[in-house]
Amino acid sequence: MYYAPFLALKYLRYYLLASNGKGHGTHSPFIYNFITRVLNDKSQYTEYKKAEGLRRRLLNDSRMFIIEDFGAGSAVLKRHERSIKSIARNAAKSKKFGQLLFRMVKYYQPTTILELGTSLGITTSYLSLANPVSKIVTMEGAKEIAEIAKLNFRQLAINNVELIEGNFDNTLPHVLDSTSPVDFAFIDGNHRRIPTENYFQMLLPHLHNDSILVFDDIHWSKGMEKAWETIKAHPEVRCSIDLFFIGIVVFRKEFREKQHFAIRF
Repeated sequence: MYYAPFLALKYLRYYLLASNGKGHGTHSPFIYNFITRVLNDKSQYTEYKKAEGLRRRLLNDSRMFIIEDFGAGSAVLKRHERSIKSIARNAAKSKKFGQLLFRMVKYYQPTTILELGTSLGITTSYLSLANPVSKIVTMEGAKEIAEIAKLNFRQLAINNVELIEGNFDNTLPHVLDSTSPVDFAFIDGNHRRIPTENYFQMLLPHLHNDSILVFDDIHWSKGMEKAWETIKAHPEVRCSIDLFFIGIVVFRKEFREKQHFAIRF
């Protein structure tokens, strides 16, 4: 993981070099529509209040519990005490990016959605609320956290989510066999190079022309940056979008040559 000052410098460099996020001069219809209809959609959807209401409640929940978790890609059992509010503060995707994921699902209307890394279910809730008729499979390594997420889904009356517990290395192959094809996936379960690249390779046979993959924290560490470069370079990836804190890849054949975009957000 990069230290905060170094990460801030990297973000500044990204911000100065990235396109302005207005869509001007963009020749690709897909990228133009993404910028103008998704990235810059300022609508205040009523569903935002439900997801952010859940976040506020969790940020005020001081209950402590012991987490016993192998962690995705790890063979070492870890035990530590955490509070719910600390997980909500440090592990949940921010409001800005949760709402972006909501808008992506609402605009592209994927039928089958996969999430690697449920945490407390805030981001999952955004995905579900964006398309209540979709099928969402979300995966969490820590049983204790998964139980809290399930309770949160019940309280929000979310009924289109299936939560799979366990180490991703063991559970992901079975999930993909039963979920294929995958229209949209958010990979947020392991911030290391090899597991991230492995998950990408495992997903590839289950994707199609219109599939969208979103990778979290692509600049979080040198390893994650290398994983991001490896994923971008894969022959099946036709276009990538770097928003610094997340990276998006698409497989549309309309991109006859690879195109890579860094866009301010």
